[in-house]
Amino acid sequence: MKTLIIIPTYNERENLETAVTEIVSGQADGADVLVVDDNSPDGTGALAEDLVRSFPARVQVLHRPAKLGLGSAYIDGFRYAVDRGYDLVCQMDADGSHDPHDVRRLVDAMDDHTDIVIGSRRVPGAAVLGWGPRRHFMSAAAMAAARLMLGLSARDVTSGFRCYRGRAAAHLLRQPIVSRGFAFQEEVLLHCQKAGFRIKEIPVTFRNRQMGKSKLGWREVADFLLMVLRARR
Repeated sequence: MKTLIIIPTYNERENLETAVTEIVSGQADGADVLVVDDNSPDGTGALAEDLVRSFPARVQVLHRPAKLGLGSAYIDGFRYAVDRGYDLVCQMDADGSHDPHDVRRLVDAMDDHTDIVIGSRRVPGAAVLGWGPRRHFMSAAAMAAARLMLGLSARDVTSGFRCYRGRAAAHLLRQPIVSRGFAFQEEVLLHCQKAGFRIKEIPVTFRNRQMGKSKLGWREVADFLLMVLRARR
């Protein structure tokens, strides 16, 4: 199936080349890559253009004028994929936390009874490497709150490592999604679950970033809480 991998970036120059090179070297079984860069001041966008020149048939870049948020980057990526007729739309981080080898596992798990596959850190066989107690607590609390208040069935509702059927991505483009940060992940799962799309989780090993700075802060936590309250109402 024709597959697109969306990689949103903001100041990921240290990590992007490794992620893209591993994908196009065969780890993702012929998938194309779309880098969505938010005008990174560290030159990530220029590096993405270099990668396009190196792999013109496999890599494209979408430049945005400013830091507009993770959620809106994925929405723009979904629109790009739907407009070009991709069968599957995957999303992953550029920071090394998601293994490009696992993209093939996400795609292979997309059977006739599945619409969304989540690379999960919360099912048997999964692992999280490099987190401290604070990060484990924040992640567990966010997941528990979202599952309880929104009635989400998936166990890892905050995972950003996913694969959607094209029809699920097209459905999300028609929804009034308001989250622009990390809360996007829970909000789109709510829309997908309400629409009856079938969700599967497979175990992955998540590795904390080795280079660069995490984008997760208290502003993103507040955005998440507001999204949960809005959706609950």
